[in-house]
Amino acid sequence: MAQTSAIVDALKRALKEHGLTYQQVAEELTLSEASVKRLFAERQFSLKRLDQVCNLMGLEISDLIRRLEPEVRIDRLTVSQEQELVSDSALLLVAICALNRWRFQQILDNYQLSEHQVISRLASLDRMGLIELLPDNRIKALISHDFQWQKNGPIQQFFESQVQADFFQCRFNRPGELRLFLNGMLSPRSNDIMQQKLRRLALDFRHCHQDDLGLPLHQRFGVSMMLAIRPWEVAVFQQYRKPGTAKVYPGSG
Repeated sequence: MAQTSAIVDALKRALKEHGLTYQQVAEELTLSEASVKRLFAERQFSLKRLDQVCNLMGLEISDLIRRLEPEVRIDRLTVSQEQELVSDSALLLVAICALNRWRFQQILDNYQLSEHQVISRLASLDRMGLIELLPDNRIKALISHDFQWQKNGPIQQFFESQVQADFFQCRFNRPGELRLFLNGMLSPRSNDIMQQKLRRLALDFRHCHQDDLGLPLHQRFGVSMMLAIRPWEVAVFQQYRKPGTAKVYPGSG
């Protein structure tokens, strides 16, 4: 019974990942939505029905079984792997799509890349351990919830040199856009408190991202959020400072 429950739980997660609803499952099984909900609640799936639901997602029952095995997930790439990503813009594009759970056909439909170009990049990502490239070009992301890019590594340097300026070429006055710039004088303790709040906000962003991965692609939009705080004085003001009056923030040497 425990194994059956685990398989049904894996089936529910797979449906969410593919953006499928109980109503769509009901149509596939020729049942009412209420009957499908009862099947999941009571975990009363015949092999035939289990196979039908798997077919709806392009999966085999064996794929569900593999989901029960402990998965090796990575929380970061090596510096050389990040360098490989930034050295090939198409590879970086496919990587971002794959990690956001785009399907193979969706990448082809949205970008001017050939099947060969996408498959070769997916194969590279599979070799890196970022994804698992499954039969029929299905993509399974293998990053942990705590995945991070290398600090000051190639990806961050790429962002600073090529993305950051482009991000701020915007008036932030359209729907979905917001820019806040605050200025004040904080004690080191208040600065620490604000940094803690920013980290919690970043964690909330990650949780929302994970929750929304199960939605269909047309309901999700690429969103970037910049969080920053630092003891800082505008460069143009620094020229007016008297010698010896510049403050040194505690701990900065």
